[in-house]
Amino acid sequence: MKPEAASPSFRESLIIPLWGLTVLLVVMNTTMFNVALPTVAHDLGLTATAASWIVTGYSILFAISSITYSRLTDFVPIRTLLIIGLVLLGIASVIGLLAHNFYAVLAARLLQAIGAASAPGLGIVLVTRYIPLERRGKSMSVIISAASFGFGLGPIVGGAMTQYFNWNSLFVVTALVLLTIPVFYRNLPEQPYSRIQFDGWGALFIGVGVTGLLLFLTLHPWWALVLGILSLVAFWIRIHRVDQPFLQPSLLRNRPYMNLTVMGFVAYVLHFATLFLMPLVIIRLYGQSSAVTGFLIFPGAILTALLSPRIGRLIDRVGNSPVILAGHTTLLAATFVFALLSTQYLYAITAAYMLMSVSVSAIGSSVSNEMSRILAKHEIGGGMGMAQLTQFFGGALGVALTGASLVWQASAPLQAAYRNIFWVMAAVAAVSLLVSLSYVRASRKTVPLPAVEEAANAG
Repeated sequence: MKPEAASPSFRESLIIPLWGLTVLLVVMNTTMFNVALPTVAHDLGLTATAASWIVTGYSILFAISSITYSRLTDFVPIRTLLIIGLVLLGIASVIGLLAHNFYAVLAARLLQAIGAASAPGLGIVLVTRYIPLERRGKSMSVIISAASFGFGLGPIVGGAMTQYFNWNSLFVVTALVLLTIPVFYRNLPEQPYSRIQFDGWGALFIGVGVTGLLLFLTLHPWWALVLGILSLVAFWIRIHRVDQPFLQPSLLRNRPYMNLTVMGFVAYVLHFATLFLMPLVIIRLYGQSSAVTGFLIFPGAILTALLSPRIGRLIDRVGNSPVILAGHTTLLAATFVFALLSTQYLYAITAAYMLMSVSVSAIGSSVSNEMSRILAKHEIGGGMGMAQLTQFFGGALGVALTGASLVWQASAPLQAAYRNIFWVMAAVAAVSLLVSLSYVRASRKTVPLPAVEEAANAG
């Protein structure tokens, strides 16, 4: 897609790094609380089911809000949406800092989710709309790698702050986003408002559908599965019957876009499943502490942060396809190392995760950048939002299936159970590699419609 002309106030060199920092804080906010959840449950006297809602509720609202923010960019300026999100996140963090009962903590986390969802999705839309294709990859990698870094840094920060202060102090970290609001307000592009034609029913149907499926994956009530499926069927019917649907049906018929969506989905399934499984292997199989676990995971996050600028420059120099293929090849290699060596050598886990973290960042950056290239202007908001929603759902699915597979293998030795899961992950990575090969071959034979339009405009 050809970028729009940004206003003179848009300072790309300032905004993109600051946006990356904001995404880092947002993602850390998720993984920090996963570590602190047992302490929260103990201090507030919660059952396991009640405590799980602090994470589950956050996940559900984050998923729904992410696609809603992206879709609203077709009508409302990105600057306005981001500031609303950051204000909500900041207010929720202050509430959480002062919360000392379950309902206050839950309310703070739910409000945090609504605000936090603005950063990743809007960042991708901003880069797509205002940064030229020749340097878009570098900016995209800043945002994607910030998320990967946050996944690795969150458990360390969360564990340390919970141990040496208290779990309320975790809310201070996300409250720091309030400091970024004046900078974003002064330096983000100014956009005119459009008359909002927002498909509220479509948003409701997909929201209930995703909520039902996530509830089923995490808490396993069958009524949630039925409700989720029925709502998604209603969503499908709805988007084919209204003039301005919440998600354009053309996206679901766009085979290149759907192939890219599958790649991002698989990457998040494997990444979240690995982040869930690694601590179990390190603690249960090797008898290490939570602190050691965090430090064994951390090198992968650091390496990703260090390599992200190079990944971005590589995308800008050679294009998306080579990086997509390289990322999938490395991802497959990482899963093989996990399957072959993780239950025999402790430090093989660190080495394998370093490969995986870098590969997921490379896939995320190149896939998002490729979507921005092939989607038409009117599809960007819905397309990028749908991709974010699918990836987040993939993460939840990866954790749920990994947990379920451990239950199914309860009678098997731990080493065998963990190896079996990693081998399944390797098979999934191999399938995704085949999808990427198919996509690259097809993309070399055809030129996407938006690219044709841009060439015509340039001529």
